[in-house]
This record gives sequence, structure tokens and C-alpha cells, in this order.
Amino acid sequence: MSAEAADREAATSSRPCTPPQTSWFEFLLEESLLEQHLQKPSPDPPPVQLIVQFLEQASKPSVNEQNQVQPPPDNKRNRILKLLALKVAAHLKWDLDVLEKSLSVPVLNMLLNELLCISKVPPGTKHVDVDLSSLPPTTAMAILLYNRWAIRTIVQSSFPVKQVKPGPPQLNVMNQMQQEKELTENILKVLKEQAADSILVLEGALKLNKDLYVHTIRTLDLLAMEPGMVNGETESSTAGLKISAEEIQCQVCYDLGAIYFQQGSTNAAVHENAKEKFFRTKELIAKNGSSSLHFTIDEERLAGYCQACGVLTSSDDVSQQATPYSQIHSCMKSGNYQDLVKIFLEDNLTLSLPVQFRQSVLRELFQKAQQGNDALDEVCFKVCVCNTVCDVLQGQTIDIQFCQLFLKPSKEKIDFLLEVCSRSINLENASEALKRKMAAFLKNLCLSLEDLQLVFMISSHELFIKLLKDDERKLLIDQMRKRSPRINLCTKPVTSFYDIPASASVNIGQLEHQLILSVDPWRIRQILIELHGMTSERQFWTVSNKWEVPNVYGNVILGIKDNLTRDLVYILMAKGLHCCAIKDFVHAKQLFAACLELVTEFSPKLRQVMLNEMLLLDIYTHEAGAGVSGERPPSDLISRVRGYLEMRVPDIPLRQVIAEECVAFLLNWRENEYLTMQVPLPLVQTNPYVKLGQLLAATCKELPGPKESRRTAKDLWEVVVQICSVSNQHKRGNDGRVSLIKHRESTLGIMYRSELLSFIKKLREPLVLTTILSLFVKLHNVREDIVNDIAAEHISIWPSSIPNLQSVDFEAVAVTVKELVSYALTINANNHFWLIIQADIYFATNQYSAALHYYLQAGAVCSDFFNKMVPPDVYTDQVIKRMIKCCSLLNCHTQVAILCQFLREVDYKTAFKALQEQNSHDAMDSYYEYIWDVTILEYLTYLHHKRGETDKRQIAIKAIGQTELNASNPEEVLQLAAQRRKKKFLQAMAKLYF
Repeated sequence: MSAEAADREAATSSRPCTPPQTSWFEFLLEESLLEQHLQKPSPDPPPVQLIVQFLEQASKPSVNEQNQVQPPPDNKRNRILKLLALKVAAHLKWDLDVLEKSLSVPVLNMLLNELLCISKVPPGTKHVDVDLSSLPPTTAMAILLYNRWAIRTIVQSSFPVKQVKPGPPQLNVMNQMQQEKELTENILKVLKEQAADSILVLEGALKLNKDLYVHTIRTLDLLAMEPGMVNGETESSTAGLKISAEEIQCQVCYDLGAIYFQQGSTNAAVHENAKEKFFRTKELIAKNGSSSLHFTIDEERLAGYCQACGVLTSSDDVSQQATPYSQIHSCMKSGNYQDLVKIFLEDNLTLSLPVQFRQSVLRELFQKAQQGNDALDEVCFKVCVCNTVCDVLQGQTIDIQFCQLFLKPSKEKIDFLLEVCSRSINLENASEALKRKMAAFLKNLCLSLEDLQLVFMISSHELFIKLLKDDERKLLIDQMRKRSPRINLCTKPVTSFYDIPASASVNIGQLEHQLILSVDPWRIRQILIELHGMTSERQFWTVSNKWEVPNVYGNVILGIKDNLTRDLVYILMAKGLHCCAIKDFVHAKQLFAACLELVTEFSPKLRQVMLNEMLLLDIYTHEAGAGVSGERPPSDLISRVRGYLEMRVPDIPLRQVIAEECVAFLLNWRENEYLTMQVPLPLVQTNPYVKLGQLLAATCKELPGPKESRRTAKDLWEVVVQICSVSNQHKRGNDGRVSLIKHRESTLGIMYRSELLSFIKKLREPLVLTTILSLFVKLHNVREDIVNDIAAEHISIWPSSIPNLQSVDFEAVAVTVKELVSYALTINANNHFWLIIQADIYFATNQYSAALHYYLQAGAVCSDFFNKMVPPDVYTDQVIKRMIKCCSLLNCHTQVAILCQFLREVDYKTAFKALQEQNSHDAMDSYYEYIWDVTILEYLTYLHHKRGETDKRQIAIKAIGQTELNASNPEEVLQLAAQRRKKKFLQAMAKLYF
């Protein structure tokens, strides 16, 4: 007797609780110990794990003698495994909540399909075409279970899932996860396509007024042992676990309600159906009790569904309309914000609304206000105050939104805050803890305010006096005195516990503070009038060191004789420029318009200055608004830009940035015809940005033309070379030696290199960026000591040499190329030519992992993540060779061998040399499935045989044995096989390096 037979005999005689030297499913399969195992208090492995093991073994594909993969055989062993999986599910009473929680979608799909099969549901039959009332009870129940699971899975897939943080990348594990993900997505796709049929099946089930039966372990045994009993006891009304008609209706109503609720996001009328089903579920649970159900229902979730349906649907039910949720929803929908604030204010006493719900309403109001509804600002403030007082009473921290809204407190805001505080606490019935929380809140509010009049409003309020004791008020007085020594405090027990000072210096300080904060031109003018009425000795344009005006303007403005006008013009312009810098274009326009109206009365020079600044503001506004979506600027704006460039008004202070922005604006909106043909010649000669813009526009126009028509490209080249050249000076030192001094920012060109770089970073037009980028790449490649050239589009239009190489600052050129590529990728991160340039830069600087990242990204963006063929002008032989070198230097030698196949002529020498390396940092034999070149596979077979690596040799042999790699196949088949392996390999590489 063999050892295996002896073990089996011993196991049979003694019936041990744990399997000897074999896996659980084999043990249970051979010894029929499943029921005994399931009856244990804590079976190990648990039932759901057994289902997975049984089904995995039953669905495992087989391999024939020719090493070809075959579908799972329909033999006795696999049928028993499937039956065991069904028995475990029957032991769990087919509870979908338990099964869905522990089994993946593909496994549960396989299990329920086996249930349909064993229940004699004809394969290929549409369930919606079957009359449930005419079917045997267990067959009808199997159809119901499958269709309930289908719509539950659809609903579950619509919920957000928290992503599990991945561990270190392992190719085999990642491939397995990807396959399971793709399989799940395919099943979901089919379920969603059949969703309408599943809903009709379940709606039909609600019309059944009879009990049904679901398979148990006993009925499954009968089916397995006696197939002839299919039409006998196993289909009779007494076979299996009885499920009452009301229990079936309860569960089906709940599941239908969930799918209707999900569909209601796009169809409001469907919410009525959901509401009907959920309320019917509640009635059935109330009638029968949840404990009688074989299938559990989450009653908390059901209550949430019912509440949501009551809010989202128009109901005549008075009790539904009386809930705060429905009232708030109605107010938000109708725009009745006055009643909305009233509801929040009343709830501050009862505290019935959850904090999260209050915050969600406030977020929605803020979103509407940010979309341009200024009338909602006050509503947002009032709701925020209600929420803050509610948080205070519940011991929560104060939200940052409240602090932001109180950055500019006013009498009206303090009045409303005190009203909310008074109405949110009943001093007669409130606990001491509640009173202390409110008192602490008001005390801290006093300490945070700088305006003494507002502090007086709080300290003199009846609520404040009742909440704070005398000693607490004295302590607060001391704190206020330490904070501001100029405040004259009084400890007399009067309504206000300190006196408001009336000194002129305090009033001037308050007005100056308001002047700093205000962006309202009319209010700024009023404050300055008051300040000049108090004193004529101060220059109020110096109040804040943040008010900065360009020197070219400052000299003109400070020359205004009238002090009030000078302060007003300076402050309006400084605030307008600051608003421009922080992209607050609305307030900037108001400030500039007021300043323009003011200076028009007395200074034509300043009037033109303000017109120029308003032009720049309009450019910024369009570029940050409509221009982002590609909408062309209005013709009026383009005309004003041209007018500025052609302006010939003498003695007007001009900012260089305006000319820079105007030229960039014309280039971005492809006004190349104007820049090339219509711009006045004197303007080109005097304005360096106009000259640069003209050369760029002309070069872009000629790019599609022949090489001999690219004279402007040579002119642009010479201009940029001159900008990047250094001026050399000789200096004699103390020792008599002559040293060479290089000045990086040379004045030889029309502008400094930093100014050129700043100008280029204002460009967004892809063709212009590509042109200037290719110029700098060519200039970088021209140097004699360059080892690795950088590739770029249109690089052939530039000259290939420079007469005086020593004059060019190539270090600055290299830095400029890096900065330009980084900037260009912020404009379009999917431009594959720019990505190749970035990769070449990393390659040239020995950053091989980063280089591979960008080489792969360039291929991914132009091939739909490698689902299409990468264009040959992207993955040129040079790019592939650089990828090979990167992999080689990263010790990923198997990747090197695979990439050698990508070349137009396979580089066998490099591939074989790489495969000989035994110290490889990649997945090695896991990559063999990506090799399509039979010569490389044969070499691998020989190599592993020589080394005695049997397992790896078998993997290589299996790869060779695939029929699609047969040399006798048509060329189209071989190319398709190669393309499929290229796709999978590049996708696997991308997952490693992205």
C-alpha cells in the first residue's frame, strides 16, 4: 500500500478535524466532510473562503500535451466542486449581504450562474420572458436571487470606494489585480445593459402571491445523487427552505427602491417610485418584524432612504412637509433664504439638525455665491453665524469660515450675532456648562475686535452682562489694557465696563486702518476727506508700505500739488495694481475706472497712463477668463492692443511689461499677419519685444514652407544667439597676469536672457512655444563637447553652426532649455514632442528612471495608453536605443532584451548580452510572455538549459509554443502578435515608472 493510500485510510477511520498533508478543498471533496466542517462554531477556513477555493479549482483551465490552454473540463471532479460551493452558499441561506461582503463580483457571478444551471433555468433564456408563476419554486427563487444581486451590484458600484494604498510594485500581482478589475468591469457592463430586464423581473415578482423555496444542502444532494428526482421532490412545494411571499416582497421592494433612487439622480420622477418601494418595505417590516426575515435589511439605511425620498419628492403628507429637512430643501429650491435663516435660528435651541447637514447647506450657499450671486453673501454670513453659535453650544471648535467672514466686522454683523446668541440659549433653563461656553465665546470675540465701538456693543448687551460676573469683567479689562495702552478703561460697574476714548489720534488710526482694508473707491475718497479734515500735516499715501506704484508713474503722481488729489490718485492706483497682482480683476477695474475719471479732469498724461493700465487689465481679465477655454478676444481688444503698440504720444510714462504683454497677446491669438506685415518699422527698431514677436510670427508662418524661404528663422536664430552670448573683458591683476571676466547678462543682444525667458513664459500658443523651444534645443546641441543630443520638432530649420562658439554661454542655454520645457508642459502636459525633450534632458543628465518615465509618457499620450500603435516619429530608433540604455544602467536586463525587438532591425547582440546577466532587477521570466522574436526565445531556452534552470526553461518553451508565433503564419498574424505583446509590455512598464 502506498503512503498516500495509507494516509487516506487512516483519515477515513479516525475522521480527524484537520486534514493530513492536503488542502482543505481536496480533503472535503474526497472525504465528504463538508457538513461536519460547516457545523463547527468557528470553521477554519470560513465558509466564504471555501466557496472561492471550490470555484477557483473548478474553473482552472487545463493544458493539453501540446502545451495549449484549454477551457476547464466538464468532468465529475469539477461538477462536485461546483456542487460543494453551492452547498456552502445554501448553508449561509443564500444571504446576499454575507456573500457580497466576502466574495468578489466575478466569484459571486459564477456562483449564481451555477445556481441557475442546477435549478434548470434554460441557458440563454431571457429571465424577463419567463413566467415566474409557472416555474417550480426553487427555479423561480434562483432567478429572483440572480436579478436581485444584479441590481444590488449596480447600485453598489455607484458608491465611491476608498482606494487601498498599494505596496511595492510586483508585476505578477499587478497583472492579476488588473485582470480581476477588467473582469469585474466587463460583468458590470453586462449587468447595466440588462438592468431594465432585471427591474422588470423583480416588478413581476411583486405580483406573485405564493411562497417560494430556496435550495438547501439536502435538495442539492438529491439533485446530485438522483438526477431523475429533478421533476419530483426537488421541485415540489415542500422541498428546500421556505421563504414567505411577504418576506420576498419586502426584500424585492427594498432592492427596487435602491435602484430607483440611484436612477433618480438623472430622472426626478423615478424618486417617486423609490419612495413608494421604500415605504412599502417599512410597512412590511412593521407588520412582520425584521427578525422573521431570512434576508436582513439595514433598517438605518432604509430610514435614510425614506427621509431622502421625503425631501426630494413633492408630498402632500403634512408630517413629511413638517420636517426641517424638507423645509430647508424647499427654501433652497425656491430661493426663500429669509425662512431658511429662520429655520437655522430656531434649530439652535433644539439642535436637531446634524452638524454635517448644516455644513453641507452652507457649502452649497457659498458655491452659489461664488458663481456670481452677490445677494447670497449676507445669507452665507447669517447661516455661518447660526452654525458657529451651534458649534459653540456643542463644544466644537469655531470654523475658519466664520473667522474669514469676521475679518471686516460691522455694526450690522455684530447686531445679528448678538441676536443669534440671545435666541440660541434660554438662560432660565440652560445648564451652567452651556452658559460658560457662551460667555467664553463672547469674551474671546471682544478680545479679537479692534474697533472699540463694536466691543462696546457686545459689552453693553444684556446677554453679556448676565453671563459674565464682575470679577470676570475686571479680568477682561486688564487684558484689554495690556493689548492697547491707548485705551482709557474704567472699572465702574456701568453698562460699558470701559470708556470709549475720544482722542483725535485714535480716530485717525481707525480711519487709516479702514483706508488700508477698503477697496471701494467711493469709501476711500470719503476716508481721505475725513483724514485731511483732521490734519494737513500727514502724507496718507505712505500709510502702508504695501502700496507700491512703479517709479515711472510715482514721479508724475507725487508731482500733483493738491495733497488730497495726490493721495487719492496714488492710493487708487496702488490698490488697483495690487488687485491685478492677486487676480481680483473686478475690484481692480473699479479702482482704475475711478482713478481715470479723476485724472481726466486735470492731467492728459495720467489719463493716458490709466488707459494703458486698463488695457493691461483687460488683457489679464480675458486671458484668465474666456481665454482659458479658447474663446477669441473681442476685436475691440485686439484693436486697442495694436493701438498701444503704435502709440506715438510724447512724454508718456510707459511700463515695459505692457508692451511685453501686448506682443505675447498677439502671438497667443495668432495675429501673425499683423506682426509680420502691418506693424510699423520704427516700432520694430525701437521696441525689442515687437522685434522678437515679429521674428517669431514670421518663422511660424514659414514653417510649412521650403527651407530656402526660412530667412526669418536665421534672423531669429542670430537674435537669440546674441542674447545668449557673453561679453568678455580682460583685467590685469596685482601679479601682472591678465584674467578673462565673463558677464552672464550680456548687453550685446536686444534684451537680457532673463527678460527673454520671462517673455516666453507669457506665451501659450503651441506652435510658437515649439518654435522657440526647438531653437534653444538646437543651440544646446551645437556645442562641441555635447555627448547626447536632444531631439525636437522643426529642429532642421536652424543653422547647424555658430562662427564664435566661445562667445555663447552654453550653461545658461542648458538652464533655459530645462526651464522652457518645464513651462511648456504646464501648458500642455500631453504634447509628446515636449515630453521627448524632457526625457532627453534627463537622459543627458544621467537621470535614467526619470528619463524612462517621460519616454513612456510620450508614447502613452499619443497611443491611448498604448492601446493604439505608437507613431514611428515618436518612438524612433534613437528613442528606443536610449530607453534600452536606461534599462541597462538600471540593471533591468530582461526589459533591455524586449526593447531590442522594437528596433527596425532587431539588435540580437545587445539582447543576448543582456540576457546573459544574472543580476537583473526586473521581473525576468515574468516578462517572457512579452517576447515575440522566436530567435530570442530560443536563445533563452538554450541559456536556461545550460544553467540548469528547468522552471525558467519551461516558461520560455511555453512562450515559443504559442501558435500565433509560428513562423508559417501569415505576416498579418505575426504583426498582430507582436503588436499585442508591445502593448502589454509598454503598459506594464508604464505602471512601474508612472
